[in-house]
Formats: sequence, C-alpha cells, structure tokens
Amino acid sequence: MSARQDTAARPHDLVLFGATGFVGRLTAAYLARHAPEGCRWALAGRDRGKLARLRDELARTDPACADLPLLCADTEDPGSLRTLAASTRVLATTVGPYLSYGDALVAACAEAGTDYADLTGEAEFVDRTYVRYDAAARASGARLVHACGFDCVPPDLGVHFTVGQLPAGVPLRVDGFVRSNGAISGGTLASALTAASRPLGMVRAARDRQRLEGRPADRTVRAPLGRPYRNGVVRAWALPLPTLDPQVVARSAAGLERYGPDFTYRHFAAVKWLPVAVGGVLGAGAACAVAQVPPARRWLSGRLAPGAGPDEERRARSTFSVRFVGEGGGRRVLTEVSGGDPGYDETAKILAESALSLAFDDLPATAGQVTTAVAMGDALTGRLRRAGITFRVVAESMSGASGVL
Repeated sequence: MSARQDTAARPHDLVLFGATGFVGRLTAAYLARHAPEGCRWALAGRDRGKLARLRDELARTDPACADLPLLCADTEDPGSLRTLAASTRVLATTVGPYLSYGDALVAACAEAGTDYADLTGEAEFVDRTYVRYDAAARASGARLVHACGFDCVPPDLGVHFTVGQLPAGVPLRVDGFVRSNGAISGGTLASALTAASRPLGMVRAARDRQRLEGRPADRTVRAPLGRPYRNGVVRAWALPLPTLDPQVVARSAAGLERYGPDFTYRHFAAVKWLPVAVGGVLGAGAACAVAQVPPARRWLSGRLAPGAGPDEERRARSTFSVRFVGEGGGRRVLTEVSGGDPGYDETAKILAESALSLAFDDLPATAGQVTTAVAMGDALTGRLRRAGITFRVVAESMSGASGVL
C-alpha cells in the first residue's frame, strides 16, 4: 500500500454530493448542527439554484452556513466529478441508485486519494467497484467505504461491539435480528428495485470479486443465509435477510483478527407473529418478481418519486433495533444497537458522522475498499453513541444447554 496522499491543502475537509435529495437534505441539516468549528464543508449537486435554496434554509439554523461553498457536478460528466473529488479530503454521496449513478464518482475518489462514503445497499455495485477501483485506492491511499447508513452500519458496528464482549482467540458465532417500523423513500425504492432486477449481474459481480479478493490464510469466516426458525432469545420468528449486511460483516471479520480463528454471522429479520412473517416472505417474493418486468418495475418505482420520503411526523414514530446473540469460549452475550427512524434521520446521522470520522478522527492505517468496522471501528461507534444511537449489553451468561440467556 502506497503512502496516503497529502490532502490537507485542499479547500474542503468534506463535501456532501446529492445534498438536495431527500436524505441529502437531512444530512446537510445534521452537518449544519453538528459539524465541528473550523470544519470546511461544502454542498454539491447538479442544480446550483437548488443548492442555493438549501444553503438559505441551513443558514436559518446556523448563520455561518450562509457562506457554505456550492459546487456543481453531474454524474454524467466524469470531469466534473474528478474536479469535485480533487477539491476535498472526504466526499460523501447520497446519489443513487448507485449502479446507475455511482461508478464514476468512486473512480474519481480512488484516483484522487479522496476518502469516500455512500449509502448504497446494492451488492453488485459494491463488488464491481472493488474489482475496478480497490487497487487504485490502495495506491492513492483513499478509503472507499460503502453502506454508511442503516445499510449496513448497525449490523457491522453492532457485531464489532458484540465481538468485543466475547473472549479473544476462540471460534465465535453471532446472529443478528433486525426490527424496524420505518417507512421508505423514493430513492430507496428505486435502489431496491434496481438491485432486484439484476440477479445475474449480482452473481457475476460476486464471482469476479471472489477471483480477485484474497481470504485470510489461517482463519475462517462464514456468512451463511440460514433458515427461518423461532428464536427463543429474541422471542420472534427469524427470517433470513439476503441483504448486503452479512457480506459487510464477513468482510470486517476477514479484515480484523479480533473476530477469532473461526467466525460465523447470520442475519435475520425478527418478526413477532407467524402470519406477518409469512406475509413478509410472500410480499418480498412478489416484489422481486415484479422487478424482473421493466414496465411493472417502472410502474412500482413511480408510486414514490425520487426525492420524496416520509414526513417529520412519520419519521418521529419510526424506530429500529438490531439484537445480536454472540457465543464463543464458553460465553454467551445478548447486545443491542437501537435508534430512531432508520432509513432517513438515523441514516443521515450515520453518513454525516462517518464522513466526519474519516475527516478528523485518528483512525487505523488502511486504504482501498474497506468496511466501517475496519476503517473506523470504535471511533465511529463512539461518535454514534454520543449522537444518540444506543450500543448496549442486554444480558450475558455462560453458554448452557438451554440456549436461553
């Protein structure tokens, strides 16, 4: 790995690209309230008029925001993205679907040695950018950190936190169980439908990455899909979630020896009632089927326009929790990561704090495409705890035959 490029002389510490979108506006508002004194940050997007109106809104929260720089760039203009990446130490982007709009910005950051954070949950995009840009990022010193929102920080840092409660140097197993009542935005729906419509592309991208990516020589890491079952510890039906989250957790485990010589993670949705669980499975299957038919996919995507999302009142009623059951070395621990509205308020908070962590925290020396646990670990966990997201140990015990804490 080459030495990290010296980016201190660049005019910006942090640039938020896609600032006028739904989650972008929430992220900008969070930064307006919480960016540290002296942080040189800027708003970026395609439409200068929209950026100016957003800046005026932010100035009502913090008058200093009236002087925020406005940077124009377009995903269809790679030159503008290279200029944008070269202007900042950290670039955070909310512009998705990332398969459609994200590749050129990752390329620009990898070339410029600029740290990058996004909100993707698209496994194909993550695998393709690894194949294309990991080596360039390692050479330039850039940290490319995908999925810096509800996808996939609570599971990734939650498992990292759980592993820290268990003995070191022994085989470990962790199961994660997600609960949420959050609503969906137009951008999230578009990303989900895009990913679901490309099963063959996702498989090919995963295979391309596997051929290129090394594995730990003396350690084993697994993230099997698992099967539906009734879990007595979380008192819910556990439905396997074939999302990006377990892949991210497995990559953190591969990169960090603290996860032990033999590590297994499974990822589930926790559903209290069996009929709801069955309905959820059928609904997900129907949505995936619809996504394979372009006219039907466009119709479904049109039900919620990009840039639209739940209002403040709806978000205030939304919460999430992820509970983790970890076992190893004769110990069992139940932990929890929880917070408010997962898809928007907390996602904006997580993205903003991830970007601030990359910009200002004393972090491990790493580069290339890395996970939040590998890149930021305890530093980001500490930031999120101070920002109101809970990381806690619920119960712990010696492992017993009953399987109940």
